[in-house]
Amino acid sequence: MFRRTFWFTAGAAAGVWATTKVNRKLKQLTPESLAAQAANKAIEAGHRIKDFALDVRDGMAEREAELDEALGLNDHPELPAARRIAAIENSPKHSKNPTYVERSTYSYNRNEDH
Repeated sequence: MFRRTFWFTAGAAAGVWATTKVNRKLKQLTPESLAAQAANKAIEAGHRIKDFALDVRDGMAEREAELDEALGLNDHPELPAARRIAAIENSPKHSKNPTYVERSTYSYNRNEDH
């Protein structure tokens, strides 16, 4: 008698456990749950990408500082005179027709069919 009661109770407990597991899995596979999981994964990926970009930016700034120090650019932060004059001469304020625009074949009309 105790043997039958034991096995009946064990079977009922196994049935309840299996039913609970199946229901949890079915709830995880509903469209709303899948959308929420995808959104959470996208947010996590976005945070990882942002952290990576910040690390790259920090490394880039550090390397740029190393190169500036190695090349001695920290002493004179301004452009050399020849480059500064060339940059001013080609600026739209000082020149109505800069040379790089006159020779260009690029069309600035974005609505043009290609």
